[in-house]
Amino acid sequence: MSDPAEPFYITTAINYPNGRPHIGHAYEGIATDVVARFQRMRGRDVRLVTGTDEHGLKMDQTARRLGMATIDLATEMSGHFKDMCAKLDIAYDEFVRTTEPRHHAASTELWQRMEANGDLYLDRYEGWYSVRDEAFYDESELTDGEGGAKLSPQGTPVEWTVEETWFFRLSKYQDKLLALYAEQPDFIRPESRRNEVLRFVEGGLKDLSVSRTSFDWGVPVPDSQGHVMYVWVDALTTYMTGVGFPDTEGAMFSRYWPADIHMIGKDIVRFHTVYWPAFLMSAGLPLPRQVFAHGFLLARGGEKMSKSAGNVVDPMELAERFGVDPLRYFFMREIAFGQDGSYSAEAIVQRANGELGNAFGNLAQRTLGFIAKNLDGALPTIHGHEPADAELFEAIDRAVRSEIPAAFDTLALQQGVEAWLQACFACNAYIDAQAPWTLRKTDPERMETVLATLYICIARLAVAIAPVIPSSAAKLLDTMGVDESLRSYDAIGSHWYSPLAESDFRITSPSPLFPRLELPEDEAA
Repeated sequence: MSDPAEPFYITTAINYPNGRPHIGHAYEGIATDVVARFQRMRGRDVRLVTGTDEHGLKMDQTARRLGMATIDLATEMSGHFKDMCAKLDIAYDEFVRTTEPRHHAASTELWQRMEANGDLYLDRYEGWYSVRDEAFYDESELTDGEGGAKLSPQGTPVEWTVEETWFFRLSKYQDKLLALYAEQPDFIRPESRRNEVLRFVEGGLKDLSVSRTSFDWGVPVPDSQGHVMYVWVDALTTYMTGVGFPDTEGAMFSRYWPADIHMIGKDIVRFHTVYWPAFLMSAGLPLPRQVFAHGFLLARGGEKMSKSAGNVVDPMELAERFGVDPLRYFFMREIAFGQDGSYSAEAIVQRANGELGNAFGNLAQRTLGFIAKNLDGALPTIHGHEPADAELFEAIDRAVRSEIPAAFDTLALQQGVEAWLQACFACNAYIDAQAPWTLRKTDPERMETVLATLYICIARLAVAIAPVIPSSAAKLLDTMGVDESLRSYDAIGSHWYSPLAESDFRITSPSPLFPRLELPEDEAA
């Protein structure tokens, strides 16, 4: 497991804002935030950076079509991405817009470093370009579409482009990249993505066009009038802008760079695992430690969501409809992280009601409500534990101290949530077996011990799942009187209960943590 004393730097992909955020942006942002919150709770100094990639031909074309100045479109759309983060509890430390002066300075510095290393040269580009992907493709990668159209590996249309351009000597870095993948097998995850990149690089790398003259919406190439940087050169640099680059001697850059994890979608793996490390090698800068490519979030029928298919889902509407924490929980619980997964309103409701509502929310509700009603809110006293109590404590301790952190630390997010859920089931089995409502009449002291045992376990479970459902976990822990200083994986395992029980603290009957969700009849099929 990673060292809690080390700083931890994680990024989302830098979102392309030629439209409002869709559910895929939300999924990636939430997953990244879960990892960042988890590492913070382990005591690490965490920095989470996100932002918007506002340059490129696609942005320029969209703005022209809408009759807007491109910067006005970028500002409006960037605002929607900030709103999404605020709504979904994505707690970033820095939001970088590529149109900011500080980012222009960072991109210029990277360019000049690559140029000083002899890796840039001026030539003429002729080849296939996808405006939608902002990517160049070799003829061998294309497929035939309708009406003789050529399509990229992503299924987007490509067009033949001819213009003067600066080239980056990508071919020079083929062996160095292959050595990187061999020496650091975890540089690209999951394994399936690593294998794809290996095959691509082993097939031979051609030099990469890294400037454009057919439009001017981008970072100007230094001392090369009429040229702007290829959008991916400046987009990737955002990860360093967010930690103070080009001030490489500054405290922030030296503390946080290189990034521990770039969290990205699987459709942009090549840019992050081939181009980006090659740029950094050329510039003499440290490489990120890991690029993790998650899968797509698919529509209910299994098809990819896209504007053209008319099946794009607004994550803000989902959050409004189902609640932020149930939505966050669904994403982390439903999909094996790194693989594709599907979404449906019905599936969200089932997970929220059956797991959050019944397995955890109801457990907390009936335990805390029972204490409030039968002990006048005073926390129960422990009158010596029995083997059943020790067995439950052992199961919860194993989940909270070992299984959940180990899974979250390796980005096995679904497995971490599954371990938490199994611990919830253990608590439910315990309360049913011990039946404190019966003990109230037959053995009041044993009833108190059972309730105290449950109180401690529920608090530990709330802390453990806090990265996934931060607002709900905080609300419950506040209700339970658990101090902020105890809300970490280690601290919640300390002996905090007895001092709290012996204090003047009183608990009141809590309101339901997860109100039951209902589906309209037309969606319940």
